[in-house]
Amino acid sequence: MDRTKTLASLIALLFCASCGGPKKIVVGSKNFTESVLLGEIVAQHIERRLHVTVDRKLNLGGTLLAHQALISGGIDLYPEYTGTALTAVLKRQPVSDAAKVLEQVRAGYAMYGLVWLPPLGFNNTFAMVVRSADASYGTMSKAAQSRTWRLGVGYEFLQRPDGLPGLVKAYSLKGEGAPVSMDLGLLYSALQSNKVDMVAASSTDGMLSVLDVKTLQDDRHYFPPYECAVVARNESLGRHPQLGEALKELSGKLNDQTMQKLNYAVDGKHRQVKDVAAEFLQSSFSGSI
Repeated sequence: MDRTKTLASLIALLFCASCGGPKKIVVGSKNFTESVLLGEIVAQHIERRLHVTVDRKLNLGGTLLAHQALISGGIDLYPEYTGTALTAVLKRQPVSDAAKVLEQVRAGYAMYGLVWLPPLGFNNTFAMVVRSADASYGTMSKAAQSRTWRLGVGYEFLQRPDGLPGLVKAYSLKGEGAPVSMDLGLLYSALQSNKVDMVAASSTDGMLSVLDVKTLQDDRHYFPPYECAVVARNESLGRHPQLGEALKELSGKLNDQTMQKLNYAVDGKHRQVKDVAAEFLQSSFSGSI
């Protein structure tokens, strides 16, 4: 048994409690604020629209763990990003055209019995962030040509095909020592405390709107589009006929700025995810549910 099958089997056992009796809808997420928040938004929306109780398996882990949970039936759906699916899951080369990325991802995931719903409306691309004192560099090209950098990155970014190795090659980026890997939530504090000079963050991070930092322009368009959408098991959509239509109602409801504000409400203001999700849905669907 290969490693992938072993992982799938372990996940299936982990979620076996959901196998007995009438199957509920199980919503998952990855292990960072935005994904958890989106998972909660999706779960609450399904509960409001279908009048069912939704089980939550939020904060599962990284991309591959969440993907295997979906394939194994441990979860029915979760929010994912097109660029991540293309490169990390399907192992294909990055593509700059958003429509082509979505087309390739939909076709590739169909082989797993998975369906990509229409995108939610925002593109959470990687953002190479520096302190405002270094804002004069402006672009990644100029920054890479001008000096060496102490880099801070999340664990996945170290090995992703759309992550650090390709970025270093695309820009001839020079690092001062080995990159420092850490939990995503620690990147900005490491930057502010001068432990690192540049971090691989996300363009919808709430902290970007309030901290004294600057995002360098990806002038060589290294990073592919990362449109966010809900990915669901085709079997689950068939089992719950109204589920697909309910999920489609979330399409286009979130832009980059809205996602930043929601993330900041959790990370910056330390509000409860369920409360932030409920307020968003109330303001977005007031009078329609």
